[in-house]
Amino acid sequence: MKLTVRIWRQAGPDAEGELVTYAVDDLSPDMSMLEMLDVLNERLVEGGEDPVAFDHDCREGICGTCGVVINGRAHGPEKTTACQLHLRSFDDGDVIDVEPWRASAFPVVKDLVVDRSAFDRIIGAGGYVSVPTGSAPEAHATPVAKDDAELAFDNAACIGCGACVAACPNGSAMLFTAAKVAHLNVLPQGDPERDERVLNMVETMDDEGFGGCTNVGECTVSCPKGIPLDSIASLNREFFRASWRRSR
Repeated sequence: MKLTVRIWRQAGPDAEGELVTYAVDDLSPDMSMLEMLDVLNERLVEGGEDPVAFDHDCREGICGTCGVVINGRAHGPEKTTACQLHLRSFDDGDVIDVEPWRASAFPVVKDLVVDRSAFDRIIGAGGYVSVPTGSAPEAHATPVAKDDAELAFDNAACIGCGACVAACPNGSAMLFTAAKVAHLNVLPQGDPERDERVLNMVETMDDEGFGGCTNVGECTVSCPKGIPLDSIASLNREFFRASWRRSR
């Protein structure tokens, strides 16, 4: 299998970038997109060239590190992470464009690597619960309704990859923030910080320069973990509730 890959190359945050074309052959359809980049980098290093910088870690669709835009779509044509996207999703001889996330809150560090620490700061603003020290409590000490548990698990599946931001025409982080708020706010363990959590996380999200949500829906379409659009509606309800309670 042979592919022509046009990859965004940018030496640093302040440098100008451009798409550079590479021909990569002897590929297997069972290779992942990242394995194809590994093959390309081996050849670049052997030829004395600078390898393509890209983020990766688990390569199992769990960590959310490997986000790139492939042919104009976050993570590519399949609803999965880039590390789980296999070359069989393309045809022999295809031309593939690979670019970094495009959002003002995710500045490019080098090539396909972007700085997503804005997500960390949103989490730091309220993505936690207060727990007493000591041994772990009994599993049934705090009952959780089945519907609430399922909703919490659905939102906790978010891996923070940033595909929602990259896919959104406004560069909004509402789906990410909504998932992180929802999976804690529906549980009794998260109730003590419920109001402060949503207010602080939304404020931090705005301060980081993410765009506003206009309910386009591209975020949930591109989300590899299927975080539902309803989570944004839930975030809005939580935010208005907390704002009203604070103003009383």
